[in-house]
Amino acid sequence: MVPNGFLSFEDEQFIESSVAKLNALRKSGQFCDVKLQVCGHEMLAHRAVLACCSPFLFEIFNNDGEAHGISHVKFDDLNPEAVEVLLNYAYTSQLKAETELVKDVYSAAKKLKIDRVKQVCGDYLISRMDTQSCISYRNFVNSMGDWRLLSKIDSYIQEHLLEISEQEDFLKLPRLKLEIMFEDNVSLPSNGKLYSKVITWVQRSIWENGESLESLMEEVQTLYYSADHKLLDGSLMDGQGETFGADDNVQLVQKKSPRENDHRQLSSSSSGTLSPPSAVNMGPKHEWKIIASEKKSHKTYLCLAVLNSTLCVIFLHVRNTPLSSPLNTPCLKKSLSMEIVPDESTEKVMSPMHYARSGLGTVELNSKLIAAGGYNREECLRTVECYDLETDTWTFLSPMKTPRARFQMAVLMGQLYVVGGSNGQSDDLSCGEKYDFKTNLWTPVPELRTNRCNAGVCALDGKLYIIGGSDPYGQKGLKNSDVFEPVTRTWTSCAQLNIRRHQSAVCELGNYMYIIGGAESWNCLNSVERYNPENDTWTLVAPMNVARRGAGVSVYDGKLFVVGGFDGSRALNCVESYDPAKNEWKMIASMTSSRSNGGVVTVGDCVFAVGGFDGNEFLNTIEVYNPSSNEWSPYTKTCKS
Repeated sequence: MVPNGFLSFEDEQFIESSVAKLNALRKSGQFCDVKLQVCGHEMLAHRAVLACCSPFLFEIFNNDGEAHGISHVKFDDLNPEAVEVLLNYAYTSQLKAETELVKDVYSAAKKLKIDRVKQVCGDYLISRMDTQSCISYRNFVNSMGDWRLLSKIDSYIQEHLLEISEQEDFLKLPRLKLEIMFEDNVSLPSNGKLYSKVITWVQRSIWENGESLESLMEEVQTLYYSADHKLLDGSLMDGQGETFGADDNVQLVQKKSPRENDHRQLSSSSSGTLSPPSAVNMGPKHEWKIIASEKKSHKTYLCLAVLNSTLCVIFLHVRNTPLSSPLNTPCLKKSLSMEIVPDESTEKVMSPMHYARSGLGTVELNSKLIAAGGYNREECLRTVECYDLETDTWTFLSPMKTPRARFQMAVLMGQLYVVGGSNGQSDDLSCGEKYDFKTNLWTPVPELRTNRCNAGVCALDGKLYIIGGSDPYGQKGLKNSDVFEPVTRTWTSCAQLNIRRHQSAVCELGNYMYIIGGAESWNCLNSVERYNPENDTWTLVAPMNVARRGAGVSVYDGKLFVVGGFDGSRALNCVESYDPAKNEWKMIASMTSSRSNGGVVTVGDCVFAVGGFDGNEFLNTIEVYNPSSNEWSPYTKTCKS
């Protein structure tokens, strides 16, 4: 063609021919000016081609200056066959490798900083992962330091722990065996909190008492859960070491009474565990986290965890027994002789989520409570759990495609939408996805016009709104409001807020949309705005009694219930309700737990608070509000009354 008097021609065959000829020149050694020495194998190539493909080699060649003759680059830690695969890719853009070679290609791509190949190889490995191979894949990915893949593998483990626990690789893992005793009048904490206390106990044993992790695993460790909610060392006396499965009385004593000064050397970390007093001198990162846990029976728990950077299994057996307290354990006489144990102590506590979650998304869908994503001890989750009120059970739904926290969910036209948030590693997310309950599948939705984290999401009049959120640096809130039209599948802007806000609670009530509290930068807000879709305007209404960010909100009996949050100094358990007819807020009963960045959902006639952060630990617990008694309770009876 000759448009506008200029000749324009693109020869696709030329590009294809040139690529093939370049690779042929490499293989014949013609015009090559670099020699790669890989574990005794020599490979010739052209510096310019490799520099375009590998930032690692670009830096090496760039530092050579005006090199004359052939450059030599030596690798003693790469597989020659894997490097040959990368050379072919550099010259042809085609990546071809036998399955058995993919791990080595991944390692070589990581070394040479060929990120696209590294990503493709990683995704290929994940696609072939099953319950038999996932532990070995995790060990490999962990050694590579690939957080993205590690998150995917851990999500898979969370969903298939019991099946994985029967595989050979799992059975070969080092195992910490614990026997936990507690008295009849003492209740164990939720699954997540219990393992958090176990981690703290292991840390104390290592950092205070000078024990090694290996020595702790040599035999069954007897622990005692005290009335003041501490996990203490215990040991068997009088030769009764064979009474573990029996109901005989066993005398326990604490192994060692830690010195008060030793306690001062330990500091709390964001995950609720302890930090070593000389962490700066401990060399490599010492990682502690719970990957997955399951309750195998009424008295036994199984957990896969990383303890002091070691992947291991924690097998935990609990039994309540009328034991005497260990030495230095607070006496229980008051609770036994002076207090009447309330009737609800015999009621069933609502089942906790499988995993603790903060910054999660929650919603009601088909009379079920849905909890998705969130952080779990600094890890971002993509798993989704569904709570059935009738059976008091949590089951897994299909996981989201993207790990996601600090986001909100909404139901639009019978489907569940999630948009924006953070994946815990990269910048704020612009991607979104929707869930179909009938097919149990997540599918992508059009991306937001900008990345949005800590934004409010709400469905109103058949459209989806995303309101406020954090700026790209997370330093201040946004006034931006955008609306998604599901028919045209497009995002457009709507009226801006009056006040910048992020970490706000957003909810629909009476064909209006409310955005509640949040923070302008770091200062918490008590102000509330209401959106009228008919004239596209935001109007300030009565402020809350308590300024808060990271609160949850739900609607019950024509009123807004705003629950928990953070006031700038501590996580909150206080709750207040808003009556739109009177335009006023009033304080109501406080929750049993403080919850910041938790979820709040109304299902049927009940308001549920789920997960969050209590100032010390991430929570997997759930509690329910009873309007008739104006009380919050963790018991199933409350929500069925």
